[in-house]
Amino acid sequence: MKSTEIEISISEQKLFLLDNKSVIKTYLISSSKHGEGSKVNSFKTPLGKHVVKRKIGKDMPLGARFIGRSFSGEIYPIYDSDEVLVEDDVVQSRILWLDGLEDGINKGEGVDSYSRYIYIHGTPEEWLLGSKASKGCIRMSNKDVIELFNLVEEGIPVTINK
Repeated sequence: MKSTEIEISISEQKLFLLDNKSVIKTYLISSSKHGEGSKVNSFKTPLGKHVVKRKIGKDMPLGARFIGRSFSGEIYPIYDSDEVLVEDDVVQSRILWLDGLEDGINKGEGVDSYSRYIYIHGTPEEWLLGSKASKGCIRMSNKDVIELFNLVEEGIPVTINK
């Protein structure tokens, strides 16, 4: 699948896995509740062209919690309603770490997606998928992010559109 790519639509809150420009999978996501943008510390989701620079979490169990991109040893609960307030932006199950490709837009000083730790990752707040809820990352259901992780390779193009 070397012509495989990922497109993310902020307006639809969906991630599309494409092969030869045809959609082969569609996933519900959550982008930033703070909107779109690339500035460091803005907690916004960066737009534009990226690649998956690193895949982290292969063979970790469903719900595995990552802190600083390392498995914390904790299997964090996954919720399907707002029964519990999740204080943190918990990174769960898998990480697809994005690297921006456009200088001054999502790459370089003050706007760099990679140094901002922008990921596609699982979330315990699955009931929020389909609405803007993250602190900049692209959140997915844990089962979906594991499936996507297994379908793509490092270096796959990722385009984030409004």
